[in-house]
Amino acid sequence: MTVLECAGTRVQEVGLSKVIPQTLVTASTGARRALRLGTPEQSWLYTERELREVLGLLYGRRLPQPAPVPSRRFPQPAPLPSRRSLPPPSPQCPRAAAVPCTCAPRAAPSLRSARVPTMAEDLIAAVASQTKRLNSSSEVVQRLEENGHPNKKLKSDADEEDAEDQNKKLPKRKIVLLMAYSGKGYHGMQRNVGSSQFKTIEDDLVCALVQSGCIPENHGEDMKKMSFQRCARTDKGVSAAGQIVSLKVRLIDDILEKINNHLPSHIRILGLKRVTGGFNSKNKCDARTYSYMLPTFAFAHKDHEVQEELYRLDRETLERVNQLLACYKGTHNFHNFTSQKGPRDPSAKRYIMEMYCGESFVRENMEFAVIQVKGQSFMMHQIRKMIGLVIAIVKGYAAESILERSWGEEKVDVPKAPGLGLVLEKVHFEKYNRRFGNDGLHEPLEWTEEEEKIAVFKEQYIYPTIINTEREEKSMANWLKTLPIHDFNSSAVEVQTNNKNPKKSSDAEGSDGCGDDSD
Repeated sequence: MTVLECAGTRVQEVGLSKVIPQTLVTASTGARRALRLGTPEQSWLYTERELREVLGLLYGRRLPQPAPVPSRRFPQPAPLPSRRSLPPPSPQCPRAAAVPCTCAPRAAPSLRSARVPTMAEDLIAAVASQTKRLNSSSEVVQRLEENGHPNKKLKSDADEEDAEDQNKKLPKRKIVLLMAYSGKGYHGMQRNVGSSQFKTIEDDLVCALVQSGCIPENHGEDMKKMSFQRCARTDKGVSAAGQIVSLKVRLIDDILEKINNHLPSHIRILGLKRVTGGFNSKNKCDARTYSYMLPTFAFAHKDHEVQEELYRLDRETLERVNQLLACYKGTHNFHNFTSQKGPRDPSAKRYIMEMYCGESFVRENMEFAVIQVKGQSFMMHQIRKMIGLVIAIVKGYAAESILERSWGEEKVDVPKAPGLGLVLEKVHFEKYNRRFGNDGLHEPLEWTEEEEKIAVFKEQYIYPTIINTEREEKSMANWLKTLPIHDFNSSAVEVQTNNKNPKKSSDAEGSDGCGDDSD
């Protein structure tokens, strides 16, 4: 192995390349290698080991020693004479003028002769220059230069990349998220992939999940990859205080805080729980509870002229309203309370567990009341039409017998109340809780600890939105003006052909979004 070779004015060493101004001459004798260092007029012979010691002193570190030469079967030649025993060159030697030789004895110079320090100074200067370049290029943290050339990233950016890499290694787990949101300004809950014309709640949610590192970016484009499922679809303008979505995510640290940091203030994730791998929030849901907030002047009789802000609901009217709402309890054929359902369609039969109107209250000098309804599932527009028909009866536009007619095979024209006051309050998983809630691995899907957060969110975002929008846009008052147009004694087909324009204005209000089972 040749460690040092003569190459003009450059000496190449294994792992090192430095500039030495002197001329180097290599002399090899058998297995040992020696090196003459100097000029043709005067030179000194050094062994490889001695030269390494000299260079080690110059560089300030110990250079690795050469590997020992393996033994051979044939006899080794005699070693080269030491530099201390070399004779001075003979003036009669013809080679003395060109290349120094060892034919004549001469005194070996010391390692600290005049020529070695000169070489050492040059080597030290070269090493110092290269060391300075290495130190400047090995800085870990550097900012982007003003000339626009790329530079190494900041330490904080490197830490963020390390955190992202760690998140990517986390396994995905099936969870449910408890959501609350105000639906004003959104075209419903369900995301329309590939269509950015109508903004939905899920658009903001998926973006927050990607930005927080809970899901990969490609999962946001194809939601089936994360097994995403919402419990109930809410339509345009409909809010929710207890929406549940199930999906697979990476369980990163402070996951709720990180998701909420990327969501607008009117959309909040209030809770998270682990569920079984095959859990589906839509199919595992036993029942859903909705509320409908409306101004009480909607129950005033049509023959009584009332001022909206001064009207107050009396006890007798409230009792009649609750009597009519109680008629919906049980299983009925609600094909007249939705669209694209025939009277003999088995899916039109729905089971209502309870429905009632609570006590009235005053907000912003206007009286409101809240209707609660709980059922296994609801079809699109079903709740709004159920409430709209009760209002028509209380106000005197329709007879009470229309309820029985609407459940028959006859097609009945049922008015649809505005969608502004509809709120998804709660979803129920009673069967799931009985089977998995106490198995020691999963929690029951009950949100008792989050009830206070839900109440605060409704008071801060949902109720003010409904009240202010009602006062500004008068959606209920405008809808009440369309009730005289309906002919509750005729079939719905005749009314639709004679009153197409009013029906379109009513549909523009939006739908209740309860079509969790209607596709």
